[in-house]
Amino acid sequence: MADTAGRTVIRTPRRRSVEAAADVFGGSRTGTRHPLVAAAMVLPMAILLTITFGGWDAVVTQASSVAGMLGR
Repeated sequence: MADTAGRTVIRTPRRRSVEAAADVFGGSRTGTRHPLVAAAMVLPMAILLTITFGGWDAVVTQASSVAGMLGR
């Protein structure tokens, strides 16, 4: 408990550098990202990795398992 002030002082410069980096790369992040935007960001890389490593059967198996759990 007595060492909490020291940790706060150490973290403050790092937090400022992270905020500065966020400003350089498009501003600070506030709020949440829409799920469709997140999916649009992830799907191209997921498709590339699936094709590259031949994991299509695993993807189909997992998708059917999830669909079964959801009752569809």
